[in-house]
Amino acid sequence: MVLEAKGIKKEFSNGEVVTPVLKGVDFAVQDGEFVAIVGESGSGKSTLLYILAGIDKPTEGDVVLLGKNLKDLDDKSLAQMRREDFSFVYQFDNLVANLTVYENITLPLVLDKQKESAFKARAEEVANYLGIGDTLKKFPSQLSGGEQQRAAIARALVTNPKIIFLDEPTGSLDKERGRQVMELLKTINKEKGVALVMITHSQAHAEYATRIVKMEDGLLN
Repeated sequence: MVLEAKGIKKEFSNGEVVTPVLKGVDFAVQDGEFVAIVGESGSGKSTLLYILAGIDKPTEGDVVLLGKNLKDLDDKSLAQMRREDFSFVYQFDNLVANLTVYENITLPLVLDKQKESAFKARAEEVANYLGIGDTLKKFPSQLSGGEQQRAAIARALVTNPKIIFLDEPTGSLDKERGRQVMELLKTINKEKGVALVMITHSQAHAEYATRIVKMEDGLLN
């Protein structure tokens, strides 16, 4: 088990008005699984993903990620886990505009104070594996949308994570580039054995996963 969440509740308050978003979610991911969480806008799936990845905190409940209860970790420990053990891919690539593709991919390793001699070959290998090896000296603005998202996935993969969280990873892409990214994620899951947890509106893209769960009105079905 790489991830186990129990009794996850999340409420947002606006003055005296309390809005429940998650209403007691239990969720688990096995090593090497590819799980797609589908649901309409407002169903709570994005909130759940951010809580699972330690970006947001639940009102109630526990998230045990890679054997560690996230509520027991301080910000420094959680940041270290993000650099070393798991990754997050956003709907928009979130690349740093004034860094080259190579610098964007290796940013987590630089922040972890690793020496370039220890990761240069690994970064090039990942870039080649994702089909963007010839873009490493370019800047994000010089890439297509699909290449930008591949660079974001490379940045997530370069740390050898055990699990990657994906927030609508094809949401900013056209149909064909979205399909290519989904094929790529399926291949990464099968060949690298990395567990993937993805939220999506697209049933077609969810079909690439090994398991699909549906979120509706703050609960998983």
